[in-house]
Amino acid sequence: MVTWNSAQYLSGCLDALVAQVFKDFEVVLIDNGSTDGCLGVVNNYMSLLKIRIEKLGENKGFAAANNLGARLARGQWLALLNSDAFPEPDWLEKLLGAAGNDPAFSFFASRQLQSNASHLLDGAGDVFHISGVAWRRYSGWPAGQFGLKMQEVFSPCAAAALYSRQAFLEVGGFDEDFFSYHEDVDLGFRLRLRGFRCLYVPEAVVHHIGSASYGKASAFAIYHGHRNLVWTYIKNMPPVLFWLYLPIHLLMNLIFLLYFSTRGQSKAIWRAKRDALRGLGRMLRKREEIQRQRRVPVMLLYRQMERDWFAPIRFKAQQKRFAGEG
Repeated sequence: MVTWNSAQYLSGCLDALVAQVFKDFEVVLIDNGSTDGCLGVVNNYMSLLKIRIEKLGENKGFAAANNLGARLARGQWLALLNSDAFPEPDWLEKLLGAAGNDPAFSFFASRQLQSNASHLLDGAGDVFHISGVAWRRYSGWPAGQFGLKMQEVFSPCAAAALYSRQAFLEVGGFDEDFFSYHEDVDLGFRLRLRGFRCLYVPEAVVHHIGSASYGKASAFAIYHGHRNLVWTYIKNMPPVLFWLYLPIHLLMNLIFLLYFSTRGQSKAIWRAKRDALRGLGRMLRKREEIQRQRRVPVMLLYRQMERDWFAPIRFKAQQKRFAGEG
């Protein structure tokens, strides 16, 4: 668990961990330089949970903090959980059960419900589009109709996910240059390039607030999300797919520039793309190593991507329609 000024949510999250049916776990809590006294909340749970606290002097980002937690953890499995995510009592039991039942999979996605509107999904695993755009599958769609089937997905949302610790460390964990946002998609991509697979477990349910620290449409979220979107594509797309879909990748970036510029958020989106380009050399050096270590055929990876050119538009249209119906 990574915390940053999350005192208002932390007790609810820890209460949910105390209530877990599966009990054989430790909590490695990394505090990213919080100033709201949230660690005072944790003191109430020291006798109820096996908690190790590491306090950082500053906010080093979601990626770096989770990497530290992964190195300190002693278990075979890493269950990542945001402080604004509240798992149901059998969450860990269902994830570990899925891991034990099907060793073909090495990382697992939860069924995330919106905490303030549990009839709507917050996500059911992540989708990666050929353009480099990614989104949470079925986010904002009715929970009673979608995300009910256990199936392979591209990657999990790291707000509530399970990873083989060995696989996580083998690929280097999260890319700390990302700081936060899109880092879980990037990690999922690198795991897939090494031959690891992700399973969505609909019985493993969490109630998630989402972007509680910064806000879903904040300048911080737009900047990091859209800078890191470019970096994920640059680093991970195998050469044949990279060049084949580079035009649509560039087109989507142009669309995002225009979209956010017309909504008063031009500074964040233009800075994101500028800094994505500034970091291009660094990402290309990482790409060389990542592609050299690829273990899976390109077509196998390609089949796990969303290949419909208009899928992002259709997804947003459906999301707006369901929001209107709600």
